[in-house]
Amino acid sequence: MNFFFFHLMPWPDLPPPREFLREHEAAWVTLPNSLYDPTAGARLYTRYLDELVAAEELGFDGVVVNEHHQNAYGLMPSPNLIAAALTQRTERVKICVLGNALPLYNPPTRVAEEFAMLDVLSGGRLISGLVVGGGPEYYSYNVNPTEARERFREAVDLVLRAWTEPGPFPFEGEYYNLPYVNPWPRPLQQPHPPVWIPGLGSPGTIDYCAERGFGYMGVAYYAPPESFGRQAARYREAVARAGRPYEPENLGWLTTVYVADSDDEARADAYEPLAYFSGNLAAGFVGAGKVWMPPGYIDPPALVQFLEDLRAQAQATAGGDRREAAFLRNPLVGGVDTVRERLLALVQEHRLGTVLALMSFGNLAADKVRRSMELYAREVVPWVRERADAWFAEEFPHVATAR
Repeated sequence: MNFFFFHLMPWPDLPPPREFLREHEAAWVTLPNSLYDPTAGARLYTRYLDELVAAEELGFDGVVVNEHHQNAYGLMPSPNLIAAALTQRTERVKICVLGNALPLYNPPTRVAEEFAMLDVLSGGRLISGLVVGGGPEYYSYNVNPTEARERFREAVDLVLRAWTEPGPFPFEGEYYNLPYVNPWPRPLQQPHPPVWIPGLGSPGTIDYCAERGFGYMGVAYYAPPESFGRQAARYREAVARAGRPYEPENLGWLTTVYVADSDDEARADAYEPLAYFSGNLAAGFVGAGKVWMPPGYIDPPALVQFLEDLRAQAQATAGGDRREAAFLRNPLVGGVDTVRERLLALVQEHRLGTVLALMSFGNLAADKVRRSMELYAREVVPWVRERADAWFAEEFPHVATAR
């Protein structure tokens, strides 16, 4: 089992959701940047970096940062800068950039170069996240969304060749043509750092990860937990079709986690920050407000599943208890015993080897984030790890033998 601490670096100072949506169509693309206060932003970066560093001190296996542009949802237009800072402030944890949005880089050899730098700077601790990028990013960077998937896959090939083939060599593709591919530096990990790709459940993305031997990290906090169950099942089936041995650590779940001394306390603490996350920060990506999801960005089968998940989420809250629906969508919000038992059950049900815990979410206060991190790291993770590792050793002896 691998336990990672995931950070979005959200902006916590927007008005409450209903007030916010009366005045603004979204938290993405068009939200006026006059709402950003650089002085407060400086304090936030300090706080958020401290939280990531604390994850190492608490025993997490790794930390995760990611890339978003022109929004209040995630204040990391360059996660590589944050990762570079972390290489100098941590010594042990894996540093996952999940990831760089390859179609936004021209040429994507820039990603190959910067990730190689991070791998060398960290002493070989980088996990390279290669992503298509969120739909709103294609408006922000004015990139044709109908080319997103094809650009992405060609860029992946280019980055991997840049890491593994002696240079210089020419690369001639449909979107990228370079007479000299010859990056300095080269990554410390050979043949290259591990590759993870996140997804919202696109069958094409899941199959692609399985075929290439990449880790698939299911993003599940926009949809009911059953959505991730479908993703996990498809990934396992795709690995089998590809003739590869199943390695649990290559299947990850990105989900919200909040731990308190009791279920009631956890729910009381987490409800408003969860509402801020879904009602404010996600507006424009999913949910209420103008949704910046460009035509042609999502493959038709993935779009159908995505809309079904959103519909199920809406039906769960319509005419019912919105508070209870929020916690059904976030099963790892609770007291220590509740989170332990639910997490272990989900690990065994989905044969899940990597958990990416979003713990600093919405506008959750810093002291509550730190207390939740401590309880999770000290009371939940060791308990789940011991039982899950023993279970995995029986279910997947080839993995235990290899280690």
